[in-house]
Amino acid sequence: MTGIAAIVIALLLLMYLAYRGLSLLILAPALAALVALVSVDTPLLASYTQVFMGSAGGFIIQYFPLFLLGAIFGKLMEDSGSAEVLAGAIVERLGESRAILAVVLSCAVMTYGGVSLFVVAFAVFPIAAALFRKANLPKRLIPGTIALGAFTFTMTALPGTPAIQNAIPMPFFGTSPFAAPGLGIMTGLVMLGLGQAWLTYRARQARAAGEGYGEHDSESTPADHLRERAAGKASTWPRYSHSRARGCPRCPWH
Repeated sequence: MTGIAAIVIALLLLMYLAYRGLSLLILAPALAALVALVSVDTPLLASYTQVFMGSAGGFIIQYFPLFLLGAIFGKLMEDSGSAEVLAGAIVERLGESRAILAVVLSCAVMTYGGVSLFVVAFAVFPIAAALFRKANLPKRLIPGTIALGAFTFTMTALPGTPAIQNAIPMPFFGTSPFAAPGLGIMTGLVMLGLGQAWLTYRARQARAAGEGYGEHDSESTPADHLRERAAGKASTWPRYSHSRARGCPRCPWH
C-alpha cells in the first residue's frame, strides 16, 4: 500500500470514527501510527516521535492563541446575550416576510465578526424557530438556513474573515487575511445567491404543497433559563427568594 493511499484511508477513517463519537485525541495519533505502519520504508516509532509529534506541537504553538481567544470571544458573546440581541435586531428590521434572508444575514454578521459558528447556531435557532413559525415556513429548513449564513461564505470566502479556515493557510501561502478581495467577494456573493435561491425555491415548493411550520412537541433549547438570564431577561434572584405562593410561571424551580 502506498503512502498516499494510506493517508486517504486514514482520513476517511478519521471522519467516520469521529462522526461515531470517538475522541480525536485518540484517533489522530492512532491513525498516524497506522499510516506509518503500512507505509513502505517508514519506521513506526521515528515517524511518530519525530514527524507526527513535531508537527502537532508546531501546530499547537502557532494556532492555540487564535483558538483560545476565539473561544473566549464567542463565550462572551453568548453569555452576555450580545449574539441574540444582534440576531434579533437584524430579524426585526427585515421582518417575517424575509424570514430566510433575515436568519442568513444574522448568522453571517456574527460569524464574520468572529463569533464561533457553534455559538451562532445555538443563539440564532430560537429566533429562527419563532420567525419561521410566524411566516409559516417548514421547520426543516432552519438547519440549512443557519448553515448558509454561518458555514459558507463568511467562513471561507469573504476577505478578512477571522475564521480558522482563512487563518491557517496564511503562513504557508504568505498571504494576509484580505488576500484576493475581489475574488473572495465574488465567490461569497455566488455562495449567498445560490444558497438563498435554493432555500427560497424549497420554501415556495413547501407552500405550494400546503406544508407549513407544523406542530412540534418541544420548541425549547437546552438551558433556556440560563440563556434568558445571560440576555438579562430572567430573574437573577436566588432560589430561596421565590415563594411557591407567588406562582411565578417563569421560575425554573417551581
